[in-house]
Amino acid sequence: MQQKNWLDLFLKYLIVERGYSDKTKIAYEEDILNYFDFLKTSGDPDYLSVDHLDIRTYLSFLYDQQYSRNSISRKVASLRSFYQFLLKNEVINENPFSYVHMKKKQLRLPRFFYEKEMDALFESAKGSKPLELRNQALLEILYGTGIRVSECANLTLQSVDFTANVLLINGKGNKDRYVPFGSFAQDTLKEYLENGRSVLMQKYQQEHPYVFINHHGERITPTGIEYVLNQLIKKSTLNSDIHPHMLRHTFATHLLNNGADMRTVQELLGHSNLSTTQIYAHVTKESLQKNYRSFHPRA
Repeated sequence: MQQKNWLDLFLKYLIVERGYSDKTKIAYEEDILNYFDFLKTSGDPDYLSVDHLDIRTYLSFLYDQQYSRNSISRKVASLRSFYQFLLKNEVINENPFSYVHMKKKQLRLPRFFYEKEMDALFESAKGSKPLELRNQALLEILYGTGIRVSECANLTLQSVDFTANVLLINGKGNKDRYVPFGSFAQDTLKEYLENGRSVLMQKYQQEHPYVFINHHGERITPTGIEYVLNQLIKKSTLNSDIHPHMLRHTFATHLLNNGADMRTVQELLGHSNLSTTQIYAHVTKESLQKNYRSFHPRA
């Protein structure tokens, strides 16, 4: 079977059997095709006959190209999975990437907002115009549920249950999960749907099921959400910059600091592995000081 056919089968396997998203599949495909290109330039395009020396040469090439350690780790993981697929299908006898182990990256604590900073952010979003109502609802949903920005952009009217106060979220790997939202998000979202979204939809004669829209009544994109948040930061008294994921980090951090257990946060965030959630197992400096003063006899 030709090189292209095995790659196509592997990519189909990622979608059908592993349940990966199209975005993840594209990332795997790009990593593998780049590897194939390297083999062609190195003189031997046969990816089925590579040995450990070839792999070490490839890793040296990546380092010479000044890829970050995280990028190299991702490429190695993609290729290890591809060769493991070939091994299971008895195309090869050994996975040449099985012995390649990258050093674990040093995890940075995720950046988040303190509660007073969130108050300043909400203050900057106040207003009664349709887009101002949308901005308030965006903030309440992102901070109040911890959903990803892409999940927020894809949120539909049918996914919002005001009776049970939950959102049905279609997350990574096409996996569904229910995420609750509180009274602040409920009130703000209802106000936006009735007096913000409906006005813009009617004005621009739009018809679609998506909750959050842009100034033309079309579905807002993740980039559009990031732009909105940056504008709110500029209007606020805050001096920091913002990335949409910071609201997700803030959601998780505030839950844990107020006593939520790790498994609950894992479920709410839609993490497949608890290890992904454990990066949030830190406390704010404020909580650290409070606990120190409470429990240390010399404090």
